[in-house]
Amino acid sequence: QVQLVESGGGLVQTGGSLRLSCAASGRTFSRYSRYSMGWFRQAPGKEREFVAGISRSGESTDYADPVKGRFTISKDNAKNNVKLHMDRLKPEDTAVYYCAAKDAWVVATTGYDYWGQGTQVTVSS
Repeated sequence: QVQLVESGGGLVQTGGSLRLSCAASGRTFSRYSRYSMGWFRQAPGKEREFVAGISRSGESTDYADPVKGRFTISKDNAKNNVKLHMDRLKPEDTAVYYCAAKDAWVVATTGYDYWGQGTQVTVSS
């Protein structure tokens, strides 16, 4: 089993920055580098949506259009950690953000196998 724990959420003003972190652990995750990782978010009353993804090696990334140029995903295989650096935040970025892992080589936008519990991000106007 794989455990994912997010941290770093909070309240920030429009235009501010936050950095989310996801710590991975578990028997299967002792081989962390075999997983591609992603960040998703779910706003009140809306479905969960893909935000950013990174490949197993960390060399390839993908972003949802609303966050391109503002968010950056990174992966540290040695530390079993994936981060989401969010800049120029907007009120519409307010949501619960989830970390996810998928047993795959490439960046994925769907089909993730493991999920964290989520961390709240609130952007005030």
